[in-house]
Amino acid sequence: MSIPIILTNRVDSSLYRKYLKSAKSDLKDATEKILPILRSVETEGDLALRRFTETFDGIQLESIVWNPMDVQVHIDPDIEKAFLKAKENIESFHRAQLRKDWSIQVDGNRLGVKHSPIPSLSVYAPGGTALYPSSVLMGVIPAIIAGVPEIQLVTPPQKEGLPPILVWLAKILGIKRIITVGGAQGIAACAYGTESVPKSEFVVGPGNTYVAAAKSYLAGLGLIGIDSPAGPSEVCIIADESANPMWLACDMLSQAEHGEDSSAILLTDSEALAKEVSRELEKAFEERPKRLAMKKKAIYENSAILVMPNIEECISFSNELAPEHLEIQTKNPEQVFAGILHAGSVFLGPYSPVAMGDYISGTNHILPTARGSRIYSSLGVDTFLKRVTFQEISRESLSRLYPYVKTMSELEGLDEEHGTSVKVRTEGHQH
Repeated sequence: MSIPIILTNRVDSSLYRKYLKSAKSDLKDATEKILPILRSVETEGDLALRRFTETFDGIQLESIVWNPMDVQVHIDPDIEKAFLKAKENIESFHRAQLRKDWSIQVDGNRLGVKHSPIPSLSVYAPGGTALYPSSVLMGVIPAIIAGVPEIQLVTPPQKEGLPPILVWLAKILGIKRIITVGGAQGIAACAYGTESVPKSEFVVGPGNTYVAAAKSYLAGLGLIGIDSPAGPSEVCIIADESANPMWLACDMLSQAEHGEDSSAILLTDSEALAKEVSRELEKAFEERPKRLAMKKKAIYENSAILVMPNIEECISFSNELAPEHLEIQTKNPEQVFAGILHAGSVFLGPYSPVAMGDYISGTNHILPTARGSRIYSSLGVDTFLKRVTFQEISRESLSRLYPYVKTMSELEGLDEEHGTSVKVRTEGHQH
């Protein structure tokens, strides 16, 4: 068995249509299963959280909420150094995103925008084998820069207690509350609030299908804001004959390592390169057996190498795919990048693997998946800022523009009050 190498073109779309299908998991079944959980948390609060935690995690909660300052932990100095460096880079990149308030004169009136942060945030951190402490940095740092006043971490309980790395991260980030409830019940606690868990207006962070279903459902009800609907991790790579086939294989496998439902699509105009990458993948399976079954399933069932007539067709296909991660490994990556319309995050040149953005470069790795980058952007400071528009109308402008308001309000049948509210001000009645 080997990864499919497909020679295709834009006309014969039947050969690759399957790779344009949304990679997002079907949340219908998961949503049906979590609805009773959400309702129980809404009505029973902490009692439901304790019951579901014992049922799903096999743990009787000693406490639902922890103050990380009360927990002593020891972290390996090398791990501290790595995360502090990542924190520094993420802060530098996200500070540059901070918006300034502004105003302009339009037709004699002062109009403008004032930015204000959302009031509260929960950052979900998965537990067990899916513990991704780097995602805590990605979720919390832009929110702090945006000025969000209330931030809490939410994570499934562990039999060994709180993961030391999460406690340490909470301390260095200034987070004063860790909620030890996971799954759909943890998201519900954030959305509804309980006796112990303060309600949050916004929830971000990765999680399993039930977490994703809970976030999407509760966001649909308007109870919380979320980053974007989440699906399996994915990468698309555009490469020409100048690319290193071993490096390309490594980058495809780095996505396959996330889970068996992950996907890696290589788009190239070189059949020779395609064959080399396929050989390198097989070689890697023999040399690096960790998570082998998972990686093989992701590569053999969800991934492909598509050989296109030219790089322009690769760009076109990538824009249709709208991938979470896009690597461009060509002779002139900037020229290719100029044609890219949709991608969560783009990695330019041979020395820019996705793993750099995952951990250390400073960009955010919480990204839209499942073709979501057509309408969503990566998590950033903007995610946590609201725009409030304002206007200060001058007396002269009000009188001059009233005839237009009169005409438009009459057309819409709202002239009696809308039109009058402007008209009375033109008549000079003041108190």
